[in-house]
Amino acid sequence: MATNQNEVKLFGVVGSPFVMGVQIALKLKGIEYEFVEEDLQNKSELLLKYNPIYKKVPVLVHKEKPIPESLVIIEYIDETWKQNPILPSDLYQKALVRFWSKFIQDKIVAPLFKAVHAFNNEKERAKNLAESSDALQILENELKDKFFGGKDIGLVDIAAIFVAFSLPLLQETAGFNVFTAEKYPKIYNWSQEFLNHSIVKEIVPAREPLLVYFKARYEILVSASK
Repeated sequence: MATNQNEVKLFGVVGSPFVMGVQIALKLKGIEYEFVEEDLQNKSELLLKYNPIYKKVPVLVHKEKPIPESLVIIEYIDETWKQNPILPSDLYQKALVRFWSKFIQDKIVAPLFKAVHAFNNEKERAKNLAESSDALQILENELKDKFFGGKDIGLVDIAAIFVAFSLPLLQETAGFNVFTAEKYPKIYNWSQEFLNHSIVKEIVPAREPLLVYFKARYEILVSASK
């Protein structure tokens, strides 16, 4: 089911796991949209207008109404366009999916970003890496099927795109080794299935240019801290 591209705009940056998650949701639903690429070093007036509180991407604009925050956006997409559901219809299962999606952002994504930026504080980096490792083990124990959503991709899988795509890049950039196939075989196998899904493959950018960009940005941050 397509829609008028002018009705739907997505403000984002290439390579952001949060933006890619929204793109996957739109693709799963068959929704046409205009992608508005932002420069986060020089944010546009429109981005600041549409997301004045957090001033971040992604922001979805549907019929001139802005919706910020990736998980909120994905739920909005799922409730607005009913085809190919992303969240379960059962209220209890829906609550669990919301819980695990938030768990990934709070207990895996957040401490790993802190670890990346703790290049001058080994104690702080070790603490955040330990927290994310514990959370990955919990998530490993939770994975029961091909995807977290069962046989098909669901909200938890989309939320975990950070683990599948972004985390290996961050590890190589910042020089730590939290996520490996040996430590988390179920999540690793899931990540390969997820990244090879036909829709996901259309969304994720080429790895190597993004790795070069991440390393350059990281070197700038490290140099600026000295």
